[in-house]
Amino acid sequence: MATKKKPSITTVHKSAGAGMTPWLGIAFIIVLIDQLTKITVSKLFTYGETLPVTSFFNLVLVYNPGAAFSFLGDQGGWQRWFFTAIAVGAIGFILYLLKRHPGQRLFCWALALILGGAIGNVIDRIAYGHVIDFLDFYWRGWGHFPAFNVADIGISVGAFLFILDELRRVNKN
Repeated sequence: MATKKKPSITTVHKSAGAGMTPWLGIAFIIVLIDQLTKITVSKLFTYGETLPVTSFFNLVLVYNPGAAFSFLGDQGGWQRWFFTAIAVGAIGFILYLLKRHPGQRLFCWALALILGGAIGNVIDRIAYGHVIDFLDFYWRGWGHFPAFNVADIGISVGAFLFILDELRRVNKN
């Protein structure tokens, strides 16, 4: 009597139709929401214009020619292409990881969110020479947190999920 071999996790995921498509779909949704919100704010606001929404949140149109927290934002323009190149490299690496590990759900969620955010900000850098930011949170007595956008949210949530996934993986061992 022949014994049936138990299918591996990769076989199960491949037979279930898992692949890169759902993860690319998530990244596409982030890019779409990011670009639509940036276009909307750019059409409705002039540079620097602020609309108070709550006691701790404003909508404001600002440009960031640098990286996170305007790092290197006051340079002569070379940083535009430097940060674009870094992002394009990261996008390529993320696509490679998504292709290799499509069945690792939390890991791929993290990568998909980061991918969508990276693409959203690269579009800005190429099209405008800077990233469009418009979400401004602040606390009285503490000041304003640097303005950010939907792409930045995707990157931040993705980074948090990536850390969570890694902690889960370490705790399993």
